[in-house]
Amino acid sequence: MRLIVLLSRFPYPLEKGDKLRAYHQLRQLSAEHEVYLVALSEYAVPDADLQQLTPYCKEIYPIKINAARRFFNLGRAFFCGLPIQCGYFYNKHIQKQINQIIQKVQPDWLYCQLFRMAEYVKDKPIKKVLDYQDVFSKGMWRRYERAPWYLKPFFKMEARRVARHEVDIFDQFDAKTIITEIDRDLMPHERRQEIVVVPNGVDFDSFSFPPQEKKYDLIFSGNMNYGPNVDAAEYLCHDIFPHLHVEFPELRIVLCGANPSARVKALENEHIKVTGWVDSMAEWYAQSRIFIAPMRMGTGLQNKLLEAMAMQIPCVTSMLAGKPLVDADKYKAVVMATTTADYVEAVRRLLTDNAYYQNLAMRGNQYVHQYYDWATATKPLMELFV
Repeated sequence: MRLIVLLSRFPYPLEKGDKLRAYHQLRQLSAEHEVYLVALSEYAVPDADLQQLTPYCKEIYPIKINAARRFFNLGRAFFCGLPIQCGYFYNKHIQKQINQIIQKVQPDWLYCQLFRMAEYVKDKPIKKVLDYQDVFSKGMWRRYERAPWYLKPFFKMEARRVARHEVDIFDQFDAKTIITEIDRDLMPHERRQEIVVVPNGVDFDSFSFPPQEKKYDLIFSGNMNYGPNVDAAEYLCHDIFPHLHVEFPELRIVLCGANPSARVKALENEHIKVTGWVDSMAEWYAQSRIFIAPMRMGTGLQNKLLEAMAMQIPCVTSMLAGKPLVDADKYKAVVMATTTADYVEAVRRLLTDNAYYQNLAMRGNQYVHQYYDWATATKPLMELFV
């Protein structure tokens, strides 16, 4: 089949979850199909990044978003009742370019990642798949609940618009995908069960590292400018850490990931390191004892948990982030916490009970190898393109 894959970001480097998912799906799809990549970008994509995708794509069309037009389209989306993020990524000039690419390629299928890109192809008389990925409206409601008072009106408005848009575009695509069953069940559409679950996976070649000296007791990773990650980092450092510090005065935390916000940078001190972008997340996992992800907002599957388990690091996370892991309760692959006291006790036990530590690390590693290989994870998507 000839596929055009449409992305709102160029899928390299892999510092965001949507990029990671797109990159590995492109690798899998290219084994059986002729793939043409169309990816928006806020900057001119470097040749080195293009070369990372060249082996998997017949042709690559990076399209730079014009900043001035972007602000115009944000206003247009606001007054038209569209989600703001649709306005951020939609542009009539880009629409013309995409139309020309479709006309040239004559694809059998269009594969569109995220509803923000659906505007470009929703009316095309070509078979189409939409990857919802997560239920973004639910994520917006969770951010609304924790937002300061002056941001609540914005998140409330965006949550309502996104929910409406998620429903409106449902029937305009021949097939829909999502990362987890939990998110599928949250989708605000009466035929939500039609959505195909296509989970993420782990690149086991990349997340394998020789044993190293442990420099950090706790590690939390992710895009450190993303609201739910910022909230989790602050909760870890302001609420959980002070209790642990009483019993473990030498305890060290590393917050590892790209684009740390000013709020995350402000957390750094003699016990807490903020790295910013790193070339190898595996190296930082290898230097850390315990992975902790006290997520209180957001949706979907946390890739960071899969990566840490692949590195044989015991994981402590919230019910919100842990529940999307298939059969994680059954396999006892991670510790799921509800309260601050739960997190403190989980970390305390892992730091003081070596047998428990080793057992949890082993179970997590076995679990992720069984459930989250990229080839297996992508199989339901491959089966749609017939």
